[in-house]
Amino acid sequence: QVQLVESGGGLVQAGGSLRLSCAPSGSILSLNVMGWYRQAPGKQRDLVASITRGGATNYADSVKGRFIISRDSAKNTMYLQMDSLKPEDTAVYYCNAEVRLTSGRLLTYWGQGTQVTVSP
Repeated sequence: QVQLVESGGGLVQAGGSLRLSCAPSGSILSLNVMGWYRQAPGKQRDLVASITRGGATNYADSVKGRFIISRDSAKNTMYLQMDSLKPEDTAVYYCNAEVRLTSGRLLTYWGQGTQVTVSP
C-alpha cells in the first residue's frame, strides 16, 4: 500500500520560514508530476506549486518569489521551501503526486496534510 508521507509543518511567526517534505512509503517505480496544494478553513483546495519529472515548476501568483518547490529524484522526495511567510499562508498543506506503481499502473495520490500556521 503506497502512501504519501508529509512532514515539516508547524507554527511560525510572520516573516519566518518552514520546509515541507513529501515522500512515498512503499515500493514504486517512479514519480511523475508532483505538487503542493493548500486549503484554508472554509476555502477550496488550491494549487501552491508543482514540479514535473524534468524539473519544470509552476507557482501560484501569491507565493511567487517566496516559495521554492524542488525534488530529489534519488530520494523520491519533494520539498517546499517557504520563506517570508505571511498569516494568509496559514492552511493545511497537501502533497500530491502521480505515482507509477511496480505493477505499471499510474495513480494519483494525496498526502494526509500538514498544518502550517503563521502568526502575525
